[in-house]
Amino acid sequence: MQIDIIGVPIDLGADRRGVDMGPSAMRYAHLRDKVRLLGKGVDDRGNVEVPIAETCKVEDPNLKYISCIVPMARRASGAVATSMQEGHFPLVLGGDHSLSLGSVRGAARNRKIGLIWIDAHADFNTAETTPSGNIHGMPLAALCGLGDPRLTQLWDEATPLDPRHVAVVGARDLDEGEKTNLRDAGVLVLGMEQIDRQGMGGAVERAIERATQETDGAYLSFDMDALDPLHAPGVGTPVPAGLSQREAHLACELIGGTGKLIGMDMVEVNPILDVQNRTAILAVDFVLSALGKRIWEDE
Repeated sequence: MQIDIIGVPIDLGADRRGVDMGPSAMRYAHLRDKVRLLGKGVDDRGNVEVPIAETCKVEDPNLKYISCIVPMARRASGAVATSMQEGHFPLVLGGDHSLSLGSVRGAARNRKIGLIWIDAHADFNTAETTPSGNIHGMPLAALCGLGDPRLTQLWDEATPLDPRHVAVVGARDLDEGEKTNLRDAGVLVLGMEQIDRQGMGGAVERAIERATQETDGAYLSFDMDALDPLHAPGVGTPVPAGLSQREAHLACELIGGTGKLIGMDMVEVNPILDVQNRTAILAVDFVLSALGKRIWEDE
């Protein structure tokens, strides 16, 4: 398997600056060398072009920076689609979660995919339900066909995801309107209560079943704020009582172990808020688990 590293240094979808440096932080944590040690081929394809915030305007307070985010998403979609057409595994580094508007759409081009969304938030708001107007809280809804047409279509009218093949894991901060959207769409939400009751293994197995049944493979979009802030301090929207380091590793191990993982996002690493690059180092460790690294293999 060849891994194509694709950086998307976007911070326009979030409230706090600094997450645009996330791809550099993960590269600095020796991502490429560590992936090579797993026996994978690696091609770092650089960064997708992203405008800086100072050149963009907020034209709609409920859809902040949309005119700059949409072109970024189109470029990210093209980069991922190209990687997959070549038979490679796209590994997309963020950057805020708005990049998944493009990465997941690119992965879904000409194929039917499932999606596992590991995140403290479901990112299932629309312009009508958002309390902040930040587009990093909307990509999953848009990928399922809900929201402003500029986000749901990008350049075509096809909806990339069937919500019946989508699972959110680790949620613990959902807005009221967002909850309604999720229920109406039929997305499987496995919040922290479900994880506490079922165990991480049981919850992730349910997510895998949802994402892999009757699909051409599963895509993983991993937001580092899914972790408890004690483990991952370098995120812009920390929420207490999150996943442990070991639970997150288990999730990545189980998903990668299916043999059906076709691509991955690792997003919301903010070095400005981090401590000695701890969050980026941890993010790299999770990527390695998804790509097959194990402490010990059962015979």
